[in-house]
Amino acid sequence: MASAGVRAELECSVCLSIYTDPVSLTCGHSFCRVCIDRVLDTQEGSGRYSCPECRATYDTRPALQRNFALYNVVENVRPTQPDQEENTTFCTYCVDSPAPAVKSCLHCEVSLCDKHLRVHSKAPQHVLCDPTTSLENRRCSTHLEPLRYFCTEDSACICVSCSLAGEHRGHQVETLEEASMEKKGKLKNDLQELITVKREMEKRVQSLKNQQRKAQEKAAGETERVTALFRDFRRHLENLEKRVLSDITKQAHGYDDVIKQLEIKKEELTRKMRHIEELCTMTDPLTVLQEPDTGDLCDTEEDTLDQQLHDGWDVVEMQILHTLHTGLSHLMKVVNESFNIQEAADLLLDVDTDNNWVHVSPDRKTASKSSNQEHPDTPQRFQNKPQVLSRQSFSSGRHYWDVSVGASESWRVGVCYPSIARREDQLGIGYDKNSWALHTHRMPSWFSRFKYLLSGERRAPKHEYSVIHDRKQIPLCDWIPSERVRICLDYEAGRISFYDLCDPIRHLHTFTAAFTKPLHAAFRVGDGHIQLCGAN
Repeated sequence: MASAGVRAELECSVCLSIYTDPVSLTCGHSFCRVCIDRVLDTQEGSGRYSCPECRATYDTRPALQRNFALYNVVENVRPTQPDQEENTTFCTYCVDSPAPAVKSCLHCEVSLCDKHLRVHSKAPQHVLCDPTTSLENRRCSTHLEPLRYFCTEDSACICVSCSLAGEHRGHQVETLEEASMEKKGKLKNDLQELITVKREMEKRVQSLKNQQRKAQEKAAGETERVTALFRDFRRHLENLEKRVLSDITKQAHGYDDVIKQLEIKKEELTRKMRHIEELCTMTDPLTVLQEPDTGDLCDTEEDTLDQQLHDGWDVVEMQILHTLHTGLSHLMKVVNESFNIQEAADLLLDVDTDNNWVHVSPDRKTASKSSNQEHPDTPQRFQNKPQVLSRQSFSSGRHYWDVSVGASESWRVGVCYPSIARREDQLGIGYDKNSWALHTHRMPSWFSRFKYLLSGERRAPKHEYSVIHDRKQIPLCDWIPSERVRICLDYEAGRISFYDLCDPIRHLHTFTAAFTKPLHAAFRVGDGHIQLCGAN
């Protein structure tokens, strides 16, 4: 057995274990081939390589030379190393020259090399297993007999005595081999399921990474676009500020001209006053009478100038308002064009479609549940459900409209094709392929309301919310505290989205579809009423 000093000399400084396939660098230090390759791989990106031992540097990846002398020493020493002795089960009978065991006998509690296995008893009670030093774990702790069976009821390994007279008597048992094969089969099935789950997870991770990359690319583009837009805004606002301030300054300077004119007139009046005083002091009547009259002393031009100045401020104020309105309107036009923002659709309810239990207000903005209205029977009218459509339809573009729903106990809002079923047996908006809707109904049980209270909310809602299309209903977790919803339609993109107009606006759900026909806004009302309202 090698001494501790010799062993230390045969250890790789990277893995701190006995060399495996030792190689040397030109500096003379040796390492396991795998260890030094791993170290050099980590240094590859830096462009320079170094020895882990002495830090000698190399401009290119150094060539590895096999150290044959060290290899031979390691091979001669390795079999006597304690590590291998600890990890190897040796034959019980080979005392003078230990030989590795190939089998262990549970009955004799011995390990056997190939030579002693050939002469070992072949009797059934001598159960052989793979070489092991933990033979006590393979015996029954109660009867000290080999564990040969598996109790399927208690999921325990047992001996013969346990199955015949012990606590497992009468239980269904299998041999260890049979039970092991069954468990391996189950483990293989579990492994396949885990492989499938892992693959799906990998696909999902990859999909999310792709979405993240696209989102980052889009965010970069949007950041650049918004930055440029606000840069233009600042330049436009600065120019607008200069124009407005210039108008104000011009009007303020208008007083300078008027004051100058009045100063000149004041001097002229002073001269006239002196001349009149001189005439009044003359004693020669002929001179006084021959002097021409001074004219109309009540000059109204000053009043006119004052009026012009007063009117000028009114004009300036109007000019300022006009300049601001024009400039800011231009900015809003730029925003709308840059982000393709549409104004709110001004919808009206179609009285030719409302059901007999629906009353439409004169302004055609409100639908309420009422007694039988006995409307004229038309092909467009809903026969059985309290529903109504909008008069307008959309076959292109982006549009949105807001609906106040707080005054109705139950309601449904969305969009539909004109071909939506209107017979008495039809189920309503959202229950066919021609319509998409956001739906509310009363909470079905105390448990649902208790669930909200457990989530930390101060009060439980009285209703549950869901979206529905083609009879497929998707529950929504939260209620709508604002009692006002927004429906957004992007026809070309094939999206219909629902939002809660709380602060901030909260997205509820988006349907995607390839729209092929014009779409009408659709409404269903329960007790109370719902109302179309202007945009915020």
